[in-house]
Amino acid sequence: MDFVWQISDWVEAFHIISVMFWMAGMYYLPRLFVYHAEAMEREQPFQVFEKMEANLLRIIMNPAMIAAWIFGLLLITRPGFALGAGIWLWTKLALVILLSGYHGFLAVERKKFLMGAPPHSSRFYRMINEVPPVLTIIIVVLVVVQPF
Repeated sequence: MDFVWQISDWVEAFHIISVMFWMAGMYYLPRLFVYHAEAMEREQPFQVFEKMEANLLRIIMNPAMIAAWIFGLLLITRPGFALGAGIWLWTKLALVILLSGYHGFLAVERKKFLMGAPPHSSRFYRMINEVPPVLTIIIVVLVVVQPF
């Protein structure tokens, strides 16, 4: 793992880039669900949202999440890092697992839309759209400030 230590700046850079792409999708997909649900509620055409949602998940979000996890786990494997990190690291990991679960929830919601009726109201999707930004704020504070 000495090799990871030598290239850790690159690994960290690609981790941050991956997380940025993942979070962009996590912020946007529920917004697409809002528009999709509203179009269905108003009996307006909504098929374009199905294509946009599928592409966002398949082309951006899934690969970005996988890359974020890979680069993040590589960073943790640096010699002595995990042992020297405080509770902030384990709290961050727990929140990232929660975000990954949220990602899975969004993927399931997209499949429910394909069944022909919005699984939830547009208001519901507006409310859950706040989950990723709140978790992002907490995670960034944990990483940068390392409060505990």
